Amino acid sequence: MIVIVAEKPSVGKDIARVLGCRERGEGFLKNEQYTVTWALGHLVTLCEPDEMDERYKHWRMEDLPILPEEIPTKVIGKTRKQYAVVKKLMNQKETESLICATDAGREGELIFRLIYQKAQCGKPFQRLWISSMTDAAIKEGFAKLRPSEEYDSLYRSAQCRSLADWMVGMNASRAFTLRYHVLLSVGRVQTPTLAILVKRSGEIRDFKPETFYTVTADFGDYTGVWFDPEAKDEKTASRIAALETAGQIAERVKGREGTVLRVTHEEKKEIAPQLFDLTSLQREANQKLGFTADKTLKLTQELYEKWKAVTYPRTDSRYLPMDMHKRTFQTLQRLPEPYQALVRQTPGYDEGALPVLKRVFDDSRVSDHHAIIPTPQTVKLDALGEDARRVFDLIARRTIAAFYPPYVYDQCRVVTECEGERFRSTGRTVLRQGWRSVIGQEAEKAPRKGAKPKEEEKELPALQEGEKRLCRKAAVKKDTTRPPAPHTDASLLYAMENAGRDLEDEALREQMKGSGLGTPATRAAIIERLLQVGYARRKGKAIEATEKGIELIRLAPKEITSPETTGKWELALDEIARNKRDTQRFMDGIRRLSAFLVEFAQRTEIQAAFPEESRNPKGKGRSGKGAQGLEGTACPLCGKRVTENEKAFGCSDWKKGCRFTLWKDALTRGGGPVLNEKIVRMLLRDGKVQGSTGFLRLAEGRLEFVPSGKTVPSVSVSVVYAGREERSKP
Repeated sequence: MIVIVAEKPSVGKDIARVLGCRERGEGFLKNEQYTVTWALGHLVTLCEPDEMDERYKHWRMEDLPILPEEIPTKVIGKTRKQYAVVKKLMNQKETESLICATDAGREGELIFRLIYQKAQCGKPFQRLWISSMTDAAIKEGFAKLRPSEEYDSLYRSAQCRSLADWMVGMNASRAFTLRYHVLLSVGRVQTPTLAILVKRSGEIRDFKPETFYTVTADFGDYTGVWFDPEAKDEKTASRIAALETAGQIAERVKGREGTVLRVTHEEKKEIAPQLFDLTSLQREANQKLGFTADKTLKLTQELYEKWKAVTYPRTDSRYLPMDMHKRTFQTLQRLPEPYQALVRQTPGYDEGALPVLKRVFDDSRVSDHHAIIPTPQTVKLDALGEDARRVFDLIARRTIAAFYPPYVYDQCRVVTECEGERFRSTGRTVLRQGWRSVIGQEAEKAPRKGAKPKEEEKELPALQEGEKRLCRKAAVKKDTTRPPAPHTDASLLYAMENAGRDLEDEALREQMKGSGLGTPATRAAIIERLLQVGYARRKGKAIEATEKGIELIRLAPKEITSPETTGKWELALDEIARNKRDTQRFMDGIRRLSAFLVEFAQRTEIQAAFPEESRNPKGKGRSGKGAQGLEGTACPLCGKRVTENEKAFGCSDWKKGCRFTLWKDALTRGGGPVLNEKIVRMLLRDGKVQGSTGFLRLAEGRLEFVPSGKTVPSVSVSVVYAGREERSKP
């Protein structure tokens, strides 16, 4: 018997159907040859510090840094039942070997290996590596199973990523939370991403608008904008600082005869955009459809898993391997009918073969997965939800357009002189629509938010040098410079992908090409994480840093805020995956960084000024008005009123140093209840609460839970007043 482990039930059931596994069991499907089971995402994860050592239940600066040589793993409670199923199947006597069929990527490899190791399984296993979920792709994948050893380096990379995030996150978050008495989440990737948002916020805040004027002359069948021929910057050459000067120019040329000094024509070509990787697809969907990065990922994953309509989405490649040349043509032929008119105009269609383009087919530019394209399986568009259909449309049109000829136009520039003043006119005549007949104007070139819509270049009349033209009128227009636009999902994804490109160190800048912050598979989650912890917020399509996020970046050292650090780690992880770097060297660097961050938090003299809602993140709706006060309560330390926020109950006078805190989840691991307002009111008033599951007592700096039916406490969870003795884990 061969046991196949998929990452999700939906994928496992597809594999089972293709292999003919119809006999159902609890958490698996089987036939005489195969048993197909599945994880539910992660079944095994790294232990929390307090699960390794009791003393880490309380957050204390003296216990940091936490740098264990090995971090044990644990079975996730919510999915324990399915883990037991997978473990039993892996280790049963009838099982001869295994097939790892988790997602073909770094995280998928980690999911399987953690289960395999936790189950103490020693059976040999092979790797299923596929880029689409069509029946044909699954069958082809099983015909070409790969040895597990080929993916050992990918697992080591995934393991290092997991350990690095644990060490940096656990140590830095605890250290900065303890130092500033505000719950702060610090991460290897999320913090430098936040720094990008904070930098833009600063640029917008510090921007000082400047007023300028432009003069437009009307020459009858065309217009021209005044410019200074001596100006070095063409973008600002038309700006006039003084209204008086602009008015004088307009009056001077009005009603006067002008001469066409120069007419130039230049044929320009724009080649078709490349195929999508995940990040470029997310950017396009954000700009054209208004979808967040997270929404686009989920929709594309649905198209991949449920509808078998597109290839593997979590890819960083925009190329296809050469062996897909023939198959790609078949894919285009099988696209739904609305696309067939476009497909039939593809170069090479009549000859039955697509052109071999280096910017489409390049084996050297394909990593674990190729670009996102439709699968050869014909899709019923009516079955897709509207949003999924719109994402599929982007992918289908981009794939068709990749093989179309360039968009070609004639760029005409005219300079007209009148009374010694020069006016510039530009026009465009489309010669061949090319790929633009498939997807139109590229979203990537759309105007940024807040900018004026770019006026479409009109076709200019046939003008000859030396030709005379009367300036019928001239108009002065007032304008102001504009600040940088707030980041959107699209621009933030681009900034993350290209982080480090503006470094002064040329060698390091070159080294960081292709690294950036996070991976295509994780960038959407990083953005969502910043929103969840209150470091960022959305305003329409814009994403901006909050006061809490801005303050954290002000306090944190550049070693954790700079994309340089994280970019180097991401590059190192990629090198580990390609067997070009030693894991020990990488982890030594992570340990040094973790220890440095703790030491920085311990010694820094920078004072914080977090807004009140940062300590009290719950607020009211979107207004973020801070914690809710518990009328009639008194802090047992100082007598001030007690407030409630999302994580805990605490003293309203915390700004002046009172650090009374009761964390809501402090008792849950001992089988006790989650603290709520009713319980806390009774504890503060009476010092005790009797419930159906047990007895609570608050006295002498300790909160004790005694389960019902016991004469002596069998479970006792300590929660102290943070600052008097020690701080409990939030």
